[in-house]
Amino acid sequence: MQRNTAPFRADTVGSFLRPAAIKQAREQFAAGALSADRLREVEDNAIRDVVAQQRANGLQVVTDGEFRRAWWHFDFFGDLHGVELFEADQGIQFNGVQTKAHGVKVTGKVAFNPQHPMLEHFRFLQSVAGDAVAKMTIPSPSVLHFRGGRKVIDATVYPDLEVYFADLAQTYKEAIAAFYAAGCRYLQLDDTVWAYLCSAEQQQQIRERGEDPQALARIYAEVLNKALEGKPADLTVGLHVCRGNFRSTWISEGGYEPVAEILFGTVNIDAFFLEYDNERSGGFEPLRFIRPGHQQVVLGLITTKTGEPEDPAQVKARLQEAAQYVSLDQICLSPQCGFASTEEGNSLSEAQQWQKIRLVVDIAAQVW
Repeated sequence: MQRNTAPFRADTVGSFLRPAAIKQAREQFAAGALSADRLREVEDNAIRDVVAQQRANGLQVVTDGEFRRAWWHFDFFGDLHGVELFEADQGIQFNGVQTKAHGVKVTGKVAFNPQHPMLEHFRFLQSVAGDAVAKMTIPSPSVLHFRGGRKVIDATVYPDLEVYFADLAQTYKEAIAAFYAAGCRYLQLDDTVWAYLCSAEQQQQIRERGEDPQALARIYAEVLNKALEGKPADLTVGLHVCRGNFRSTWISEGGYEPVAEILFGTVNIDAFFLEYDNERSGGFEPLRFIRPGHQQVVLGLITTKTGEPEDPAQVKARLQEAAQYVSLDQICLSPQCGFASTEEGNSLSEAQQWQKIRLVVDIAAQVW
């Protein structure tokens, strides 16, 4: 029951703790004390190292750790046509802590940039991946709309949001094609929005701003499916559903039931990466909507929010529990999220991070 294609029985979400050399170099670059070329050299060396670490700890899939980014999402959005980053009045509020005050807005027609720098980022990763599969991670299209909604989309550019969503789908269709042309065969879309749609508190906030959570779910599903139309058969596209991951804190809570039928039942994703590291994630019952066949569900049963290692016996028991609702052959295992969705990183050490990865690999080898 081992898998030789993505997603793998032992997989990973993407980001890793930034090493001290990266943090120092980025600070020096921001202060004007380091050139862009020298920063790139530091990043290149750190990415070589993190790829080697992933392989040494048994992974068949490698990422660049998102080492060239400050954020899991803003860096990608900022290099799309029609999108601008800006200094916001306040950061994103997590449970007890707030991010830097940055935001994103749509000021022109949204389109993919054929010179998007992350294409070159992928090419470098591919060049150092060796015999491992190189995975690229980018934010999901719904993330560009959800947090700001109508108020951050220029109404003179998009008086009709239907046109905006059509352009958003086309932008991602072109992005998927561009990464494929660059050699990518494993692409992951990171998405906090589906988790927000599971949260009673977030649903209430959506209604208060005049929107219907179920209507948004249908729109986002349609955008994803349009973006995936014509996807090459040898390209695996995953969707990671995240409840928030900043300095080991979170935003939303609630099981997947409110969105399960739409998300699992209609969105043509190859693999769903789902957080299941604590009670905030709910039970496994929503997995009954995962469609039989090639579709995989990668269960995030190993938390990245603390360094305390999980009990392998408990993880195996939870995998068997999930197998009551979806075939064990359609299940894989991963950490629940990345270790550093932003450059600040979560509250654990690098040694603990690699212990978590090793735990995923060892448990997967025993179960499958």
